[in-house]
Amino acid sequence: MITAARKTDTTKSAAHEQGMAIPVQRAASEQLKKVRIKQADLVLFTNQLSVMIDSGVVLSDALDAITEQTGDLAFKAVLDDVTGHVKAGETFSTALSLYPNIFNSMFISMVQASEASGKMSKMLMVLSGYIAFENETRKRIKGAMTYPLIMALMAVAATGTLMFFVLPRFTKIYEARGAALPTLTRALVGFSQLMSNMDILAGVFTAIVLIAMGYYNWSKTESGQKVLDYIKIRTPVFGTMFVDVVITRSMRIMATMINTGVSLLDSIDVIKGCCDNYYFKKLWSDADKKIRDGYQLSESIRISEYGNLISPGIVQMLRAGEKSGKLGAVSDKISIFYEQKLENSIKGVMALIEPIMITILGAIIGTIAIALLLPVFKISSVVSH
Repeated sequence: MITAARKTDTTKSAAHEQGMAIPVQRAASEQLKKVRIKQADLVLFTNQLSVMIDSGVVLSDALDAITEQTGDLAFKAVLDDVTGHVKAGETFSTALSLYPNIFNSMFISMVQASEASGKMSKMLMVLSGYIAFENETRKRIKGAMTYPLIMALMAVAATGTLMFFVLPRFTKIYEARGAALPTLTRALVGFSQLMSNMDILAGVFTAIVLIAMGYYNWSKTESGQKVLDYIKIRTPVFGTMFVDVVITRSMRIMATMINTGVSLLDSIDVIKGCCDNYYFKKLWSDADKKIRDGYQLSESIRISEYGNLISPGIVQMLRAGEKSGKLGAVSDKISIFYEQKLENSIKGVMALIEPIMITILGAIIGTIAIALLLPVFKISSVVSH
């Protein structure tokens, strides 16, 4: 069997030399480029690679060992391809750049810096910590948004049950007795009958789909991004949380990259790529231009049109870091401070969402309940007729 396998490999190699296997290889690579993995798997890979390189294992051997142990088949195929490129003489960062869905610009930039400085083990350890932090932040944000979503689904379910199951039964009783329903009850009955009409329901569904498609396309335009991102950062309470997320991520990236030898301009370029808010992207673009013109980072933020997004206290701390030559350490302290601030922001959002959702849910259910109970107050007189 081993001999047969070797013959097969030899045949494949010969076919590859003649150019026969090139189209197949390209198709496989294009398919692999679409692969996405769990952040936990990326953290584990980065940690394992850091430990093995720190122990003196050669990069290609370390990649081989990790690939063999990887349980996710798609990620395993990606790592196998990356290992192949490394063994063929390409740099590790170049091989990783083939898979931007898995390894983002910050990951690749830091690997490039580690290749130049010879500190790959340390860089990967720092990088795994950042990825773990980002993963935890996403979980917190999703956790904050899960509660109102569940409450909204409960409201829809409760309203639907009352409107389409309970209310029609009351209507039949009153219609059979010839009794006049209260105005509120008649309004809800009319709405229930309207929504029970399949033609109208199909029209409403079509309108919702078209509006959703229009909203999605508009949100991808520059004007849509400007409006939506402005609402995100200016909405009371919620806006504070979004701003804290962006600043925490930006300062964490800056601290991580500067502390591991990446230049300030390269760090800002990565921050821009990782920033998902239009106004913060503009802020960092302005800062990039002004730094190239000779300004310090703190000064470029202060005089930027969007500089009010960063508090004066942070600008002062950045200025102090620049003067002392410890910008990376200062950025790290700012990111830690904003991480704690973000936790408080999420708690504040949760504290606000709960009473709002309870009030809205209570108002909806209460209105329907009152509409049902108003006729019940006269049920004895209706039944006696």
